[in-house]
Amino acid sequence: MLRTVLAEYGDDDVVIGMSTTFNRDLELESIDLVTLAGLLEERYGQRVNLAEFLAGMEFDEIIELTVGRLVEYVVWRLKTTQAG
Repeated sequence: MLRTVLAEYGDDDVVIGMSTTFNRDLELESIDLVTLAGLLEERYGQRVNLAEFLAGMEFDEIIELTVGRLVEYVVWRLKTTQAG
């Protein structure tokens, strides 16, 4: 999904790891997170709500958000919605 967003900028060959930040490393803007939220919803439905996840964060947390933290959230949401 990140590759889809990055391809719009021609950055589809960027190395992405769990510690990669969306803002500093990938230079994504808020509109890119909206696009990513849409892709997550397409794939997982309402079980994974990026807007809700971000709404619970302070501004500096959003700026420093890593791929790993988002992955952890997605895995957690999928586990909790599957069990419930």
